[in-house]
Amino acid sequence: MCGHQPAEYEDPPSGAVAVDPGVDGDLAAKTAASPPGTTFWLRPGTHTLGSDEFGQVAPKDGDVYLGAPGAVVDGRGVNRAAFTQRARNVQLHGLTVRGFAALQDQGVVNHDSGDGWLIENTTIEDNAGAALMAGAGQVVRHSCLRNNGQYGLNAYQAGDGITGLVLEGNEITGNNTGDWEAKVPGCGCSGGAKFWAVNGADIRGNWVHGNHGAGLWADTNNNDFLVEDNLFEANDSEALFYETSYNLVLRGNTFRGNALVQGRAFASRGDNFPVATVYLSESGGEARVPARTSAVDITGNTFEDNWAGITLWENADRFCNSPANTSSGYCTKVASKSSCAAGTIEQRPAYDDCRWKTQRVEIHGNTFRFDAGRVGCASLCGRMALLSNYGTFPDWSPYKGTVVEEAITFGQGNRWHDNAYTGPWTFVVHDTSKTVDAAGWRAGPYSQDECSSFDGGVAGC
Repeated sequence: MCGHQPAEYEDPPSGAVAVDPGVDGDLAAKTAASPPGTTFWLRPGTHTLGSDEFGQVAPKDGDVYLGAPGAVVDGRGVNRAAFTQRARNVQLHGLTVRGFAALQDQGVVNHDSGDGWLIENTTIEDNAGAALMAGAGQVVRHSCLRNNGQYGLNAYQAGDGITGLVLEGNEITGNNTGDWEAKVPGCGCSGGAKFWAVNGADIRGNWVHGNHGAGLWADTNNNDFLVEDNLFEANDSEALFYETSYNLVLRGNTFRGNALVQGRAFASRGDNFPVATVYLSESGGEARVPARTSAVDITGNTFEDNWAGITLWENADRFCNSPANTSSGYCTKVASKSSCAAGTIEQRPAYDDCRWKTQRVEIHGNTFRFDAGRVGCASLCGRMALLSNYGTFPDWSPYKGTVVEEAITFGQGNRWHDNAYTGPWTFVVHDTSKTVDAAGWRAGPYSQDECSSFDGGVAGC
């Protein structure tokens, strides 16, 4: 999509309000003066919003913005946001939006996370912050989210009301130019797109590549994601990071050359944690959380010359009410904070429900190809992983010791089978100290990858 947007709206539709790029602030002024449901046609040229940092366009419900070929809305490094407020069912077509100075975690388009927005055939590039925010029922289609300072998309809405989000046929590339993980260590605030407490998302047919961090990062109580037929390529870190979230279908995607930057950084400092292309962290299937599936189903994907494969991880110290829970203030979707406290968490059902569990993950029918020479690595690469850590914290935790290591490895229904492997794959299992080859992975007590093939040899079924 980037650099190849269709040339539409060369002429204004009947009844549209024409916007003049030669008049500074004309777009904002005409929007303010028009009733809800107005269609605006932006003439070719660069449209500006004044010299005030709060210069912005505040759409009304149902407003439509059409860009003639060459129509650009430019913040000139001065204005913080382009399209703001909580109007519903706003549409943008054929625009280029660039040069806005959004603050950390804030967006340029749909700044206030209005519901029902449609962004189509639009380029949002070279802004600080996020290219756009999201609301319920938002559709982003055939658009270019490129080279933004923090995210291409920040799918967060106050009150956690985002449902029915659609990303289809977009190019999401080069985002996090501000290198936010170095700027604010541990912030978890970078990548191509970030999703927070989104309930229902269809992400299909996108090209997610070259982002400086994760490609797509779903963080905290997301649920019911369908991620299919995308190309994830050359993202610095994970292609897909699914964290403290539920119920995912990941199918028919291609993953190529991801996590090389992150993997080399870990290897250079001797960090043996299994860097992943697809990283599930405290995430799994949960039938009590309504969705199209009650599992995490990873199937029909092709992985080619990434730093590594899939890591299933669960932090034994991270659970509802634990100081180690970086999603401050949030609990699992099947427990309450009051039950997840010393004196009650030790008893069922709290004991089971206060953890975000990596459970009911099925990895099958995928192709994993790895050539260490092409990837350019000597160690700590080409790995698949199923593990946890030895629980130590806080002192009232009922999950100390090997409790979670045993659970994720043997007791939570995580299963690889019917996959095809090429290359020198190894498998980190139970904890970071245990690495086995394919034979050890398939043998007891792990008994993984039944009916899978390794370098053309079919395992016993």
